[in-house]
Amino acid sequence: MMQVRYKLWLEEGEHVFGEGLFELLQEIDRLGSINQAARSLKMSYRQAWGQVKKAEERLGQRLLFTRIGGETGGGAELTPEGRSLVQRYRQFKNEAAGAIETAFQRYFG
Repeated sequence: MMQVRYKLWLEEGEHVFGEGLFELLQEIDRLGSINQAARSLKMSYRQAWGQVKKAEERLGQRLLFTRIGGETGGGAELTPEGRSLVQRYRQFKNEAAGAIETAFQRYFG
């Protein structure tokens, strides 16, 4: 049975935001830790932190608040801008999926 497949990402001259960072930020939000989120997604802490920093530079806004470890442990949480970006991307992705599925059914269903 034929299916439609696609990838979505946002660009501003270069890649700014896509599925990988979307998943990473959701995991950071869920787990409260970059390290735990990276582990959950089977990537290194360095790779995860690098993706976040690169996106912050390209977007010109912070996506995370971080706390250095210690007795109470470190952690990370999404900034209001980061939370908004994740929410808007989720809504965009869901709407785009519906439109693509509708077009696919019209032409191939």
